[in-house]
Amino acid sequence: MKTRITELLKIKYPIIQGGLAYLADANLAAAVSNAGGLGQITAVTLPSKEHLRDEIRKAKKLTKNPFAVNFAISRHNDVWKEYLEVAIDESVEVITITGGNPQPVLERIKGTNIKKISLVSTVRQAIKAEQLGMDAIMAVGQEGGGHIGRNDIGTFVLIPRVVDAVKIPVIASGGIADGRGMMAALALGAEGIEMGTRFVATQECVLAHDNYKKKLIEKDEMSTVVIKRSLGAPARAIANSLTEKILELEQDGADFEKLQPLISGDNNKVAIRQGEMDKGYAWAGQVMGLISDIPTVKELFLRIISEAEEISEKWQNRI
Repeated sequence: MKTRITELLKIKYPIIQGGLAYLADANLAAAVSNAGGLGQITAVTLPSKEHLRDEIRKAKKLTKNPFAVNFAISRHNDVWKEYLEVAIDESVEVITITGGNPQPVLERIKGTNIKKISLVSTVRQAIKAEQLGMDAIMAVGQEGGGHIGRNDIGTFVLIPRVVDAVKIPVIASGGIADGRGMMAALALGAEGIEMGTRFVATQECVLAHDNYKKKLIEKDEMSTVVIKRSLGAPARAIANSLTEKILELEQDGADFEKLQPLISGDNNKVAIRQGEMDKGYAWAGQVMGLISDIPTVKELFLRIISEAEEISEKWQNRI
């Protein structure tokens, strides 16, 4: 399955694992890369830059294939700069950028061979990313889990709009969990897909608590809410008593200082790492409605490719 994304990233299949704050470690990244996709290690939610160095070196021992490091750029701190130096020092092949302005990252890695990909949610952001020199972009629709765009544009409309607006390859993200979603994305003009929620519900995502994974199986597409919209950073999470409280505070006009104790990374870890699903919050996309098991990463890849081949054969017979 060759696309510009597989050629750019030197991978077998155009499937990329999401950055998954607090969860994307060397084990998961290596499993995805060994299966033929591009695994990722999360950077700034690790305890220190040396932890990132350890994870990168561990991943290199577990896979000979390319993997990426994800940098979530925050406007509240610039700790990512220290982590970026580690990624450069360890000769990481791919860096993905989510969150804030990617320009400082691009300036620092200029002159290296590192491939660079950023997440966008609008046509305007996609055009800007191309102008800045991105090698590819990931376009996320509002169905996605975690941080999404402010404009509530669905993946089915966003992808062809972005594809028509830029010349660099586009990776579709948001609402994709299987071979059907991948083939739909390719039909819309994307040359790869990124999946986050689906990879949480795999056996190799060892940092995700079983209670979190069970929720992804038990709940459906109606079981998520978007929080942090009032802060200009909307993000989709599994609905529970905590998200209900957050939404109530937002409706009452609470500012960041008042919301911060509830939306902190610690409260995220309470749910996803410790399994106390009613005390913390957990990111998840609407693809929860498409998740019914917890396979190995290899099993998931085999299933996706099999579904894609079946669809391709049907298309050939019908057209």
